[in-house]
Amino acid sequence: MKREYDFSKGERGKFYKQDLKLNLPIYLEPENMTFVESIAERKKSDLSTVVNILIKTDKQLAEVIK
Repeated sequence: MKREYDFSKGERGKFYKQDLKLNLPIYLEPENMTFVESIAERKKSDLSTVVNILIKTDKQLAEVIK
C-alpha cells in the first residue's frame, strides 16, 4: 500500500443510489434447506416462494400470540 492516496479528483456519492434495494443472500442450515426443498418439490414451486410463505405464516401466528 502507498503511504498516501490522492482523492482530490474523486467524486463524492458517485455510486450512491437513494432508493436502491439490495436482495441479500440468506443461507439456511442444511436441515432447514432440506425441509424447504421438499416442500418446494411437492408444490412444484421455487425456494424463495416457499420461504416467503413460511415467513408470512409465522408472522400471522406471532400476531395471534401477541
